[in-house]
Amino acid sequence: MKDLKWIGIGILTALIIYVLGHIVKEDASNIINLISNSFPKADRVLTIGRTSGSIALDPAVVTDQESLRVTVNLYDNMVTYDQTGVTIKPSLAENWSVSEDGLVWHFTIRRNVFFHDGSKLDADAVVFNFNRWMDSTSPYHAGHFVYWNMNFGGFPGIVESVQALSSDTVEIVLSKPYAPFLSTLAMPAFGIASPEAIMKYNEDLKYKPVGTGPFVFKSWAENGEITLERNYNYWAEKPKVSHIVFKTISDPKERIRQLRSGEILIADNLTYEDIALIKNSDQILLTNRSFFNIGYLSMNMNNEALKIKAVRQAIAHLLDKKMLIQVAFDGSSRAATTFVPPILWGYNENIKSTTFDIELARNLLKGVEKGDGFEIKLLVMEEPRSYFPKPAILARFIQESLATANIKVIVETKPWEEVLKRGQNGDYDMILAGWNGDVADPDNFLYNLFSSENTVAGTISNYAFYNSPQVDNLLKLARQSTDKAFRNSLYREIQELVSIDTPAIPLVHTLPTIGINRNVSGYVTNISGVEPLNHVSLSKEY
Repeated sequence: MKDLKWIGIGILTALIIYVLGHIVKEDASNIINLISNSFPKADRVLTIGRTSGSIALDPAVVTDQESLRVTVNLYDNMVTYDQTGVTIKPSLAENWSVSEDGLVWHFTIRRNVFFHDGSKLDADAVVFNFNRWMDSTSPYHAGHFVYWNMNFGGFPGIVESVQALSSDTVEIVLSKPYAPFLSTLAMPAFGIASPEAIMKYNEDLKYKPVGTGPFVFKSWAENGEITLERNYNYWAEKPKVSHIVFKTISDPKERIRQLRSGEILIADNLTYEDIALIKNSDQILLTNRSFFNIGYLSMNMNNEALKIKAVRQAIAHLLDKKMLIQVAFDGSSRAATTFVPPILWGYNENIKSTTFDIELARNLLKGVEKGDGFEIKLLVMEEPRSYFPKPAILARFIQESLATANIKVIVETKPWEEVLKRGQNGDYDMILAGWNGDVADPDNFLYNLFSSENTVAGTISNYAFYNSPQVDNLLKLARQSTDKAFRNSLYREIQELVSIDTPAIPLVHTLPTIGINRNVSGYVTNISGVEPLNHVSLSKEY
């Protein structure tokens, strides 16, 4: 027995020496990781069913929500929003300061944070990411960096320099004040990637993502299924599930069947018909996102007919929005009068929907070129989106409406990825487009959709190719002011000018519905539609 006692003491002593040795050699975060991996956790798999899949998993080069819903769990930003999507809080930057003139920003980078490939986060890593985004001559600027172009006005745009002042301090110098700067850095597009992974994979980073986020990329199957696994070494709140699986289920009936059976635990963008099938289920909880999107019809003003304002205004008068809502949406949707959601500050409630008036439309067309009738193509996505749950039905409604004024609409229905690519290259006459807000700032809607800077092929977000010097000046002035009341007045004026010029027609704000299995807890919707899922837990039976 004494021998056994001394053997036990010897083993304990060796273990203490082993741990102390690691403390000397490793960062505290690695010790936590070592201990965490010593105690296996039961598998808890959160399975999410969605109607369409991701396009790529490099947040810097995508704009679609289904891609960003995944990447927000793989990457962290310098700063982030709280779960409400309203208040900015620290993330990879612990704190920050800005000069009185609003041009020089200093960020203190969090220590002891590691990328999924084991490399360490520091100021140089942050600078590397910024250079990749902003420098079009960089060998790692591979792909179309649409979000950078939209928000910073080109490459490099208003960012003059980004440099590391020390291992944990980054300085960013702007050429002009930019009021939404912190909000912009919180967008999922500006997640910080591993420089080693960028150099290793370059453009293929979109298939092999490496960030610092709460989950680590595991696989992307041919059927579109994406699997993430828990990051045991995560610096913030540790994930409560072992895996997340994003399943693409294009058949709405099959998606509802799997939600009811428990094969998937969350399904969003549910249609009115979907809701009717599950509203009485004791196992499914229904919740909604806010009116924080805009679905609209954009008219390419490079087209010979659509460059004429009277033609665009006539098309607006041909659309009966009340009937449009009944035919292609459900009772929770709201007809849009402008391009700022009604829940967001800056919304101009005085703007009214264009009246439905076929005779007025025909009169507007009289005497203008092509006013006696013309043919035009409408580009439409196959898959439903949060702002267009029934795109094919909507397209047919528009086609029939415009036919009343002898405008023949040829509907081109294409996969979402192709629609997005053609949209960003201006390859269409008219396009059904939408925008889910990233941050709670009107700039995120109005600048992205109507600034003439956003008409560069490959990074187009101003699908109308609208070019108004007056609107451009007001958008820039609003960006440079820190006076919220003044900015509010500018955005209201911008909406009035856009309404008169009619480069696009606001159609609808939707209230996306989400079905959640009652065994899921901690799932909090974000107004942007993309949520980090490390807060989510499952009951023991899962």
